[in-house]
Amino acid sequence: MRNTITKSLQDIFSSEVILFVLKIGFGALVSTGLFIYLFWSTLSSFITSYLSWIPWEWLKTTGASAATIALAYMLIIIMISILTSLYAEPLLIKLAKKHYPNAKVIGSPDISKSVYLSIKSGVIFLLIFMFTFPIIFIPIIGQIYMLWLWSIIIKEPTAYDVSSLFISDKRIIKEKTKKSRIIAMIASLFNYVPLLNIFAPVFAQILFLHQILGKENT
Repeated sequence: MRNTITKSLQDIFSSEVILFVLKIGFGALVSTGLFIYLFWSTLSSFITSYLSWIPWEWLKTTGASAATIALAYMLIIIMISILTSLYAEPLLIKLAKKHYPNAKVIGSPDISKSVYLSIKSGVIFLLIFMFTFPIIFIPIIGQIYMLWLWSIIIKEPTAYDVSSLFISDKRIIKEKTKKSRIIAMIASLFNYVPLLNIFAPVFAQILFLHQILGKENT
């Protein structure tokens, strides 16, 4: 795992990865910004209604504002994840050839399945987030819980996208992705820093790349 993280950190600061991330980040900000602009009042009304059970007015108002901002931030993260899933394939192949010349590309992820997995993971994340929102305010536990929530967005789509390029045997895929939850949570650490959160999905894909290819092709 240490070797996987070391190689991934080296890759994440390479010029080709930074350029890719900037493009994805710009696309995500524009598309999410447009969505928030069109539906901001609807989102705010929904959150206010959702928090109506809280007996303290000051907490209800503060919670609604915080939840609305947090939801907007989560939507940006989800969009970054979807765009990364769609466009990261050439980058992953390039990195694989750089580190593992003997690695063979045996397939390609199905675009419709990639989008489906990304949207499904995003919806699951949002539903759990909305109904367990107060937990994130618990010191330490809340931060760990938030990492676990963010990992939901990354885990399944990333495992599928990366493994589809290099592995066809489902048994081997299952074996290689046993640590996928831990890897997704490590990548999700980027989400705690605004702007750097645009690196989280591609960092997860690079982590999976080295996890899958590292032992057999070094």
